[in-house]
Amino acid sequence: MGYLIHGGNTYEFEDRVLAHLKTVIGQKLRKQECFFLSWTKSPETGSGRVSVWLSPQIAIAFRFSGSRPPQLNPDWLKALTALAHTPRGLVVMSEDEAESYARRQLVKI
Repeated sequence: MGYLIHGGNTYEFEDRVLAHLKTVIGQKLRKQECFFLSWTKSPETGSGRVSVWLSPQIAIAFRFSGSRPPQLNPDWLKALTALAHTPRGLVVMSEDEAESYARRQLVKI
């Protein structure tokens, strides 16, 4: 498990999820864009939803538990990036959900 550290708070994510989030968040912040990052908590971690406002003015760090970076899935990145550009903001989704989302979007084109 890795950690996203933002504004004095620490949020836990699996390393593979965190690697994809890091890429998309980095792209948005590099463009000086502000946005929400949202996810659903599992019942083991108390259930509910979390939304965090990300902006270039607030320090953010990513700490991974593994020593090797995971391979990135282009479809997962496309889905996360597409969501990050909506009013809802970047929504954390599983790799399977992202691949399904990417397929649905390609059908619409």
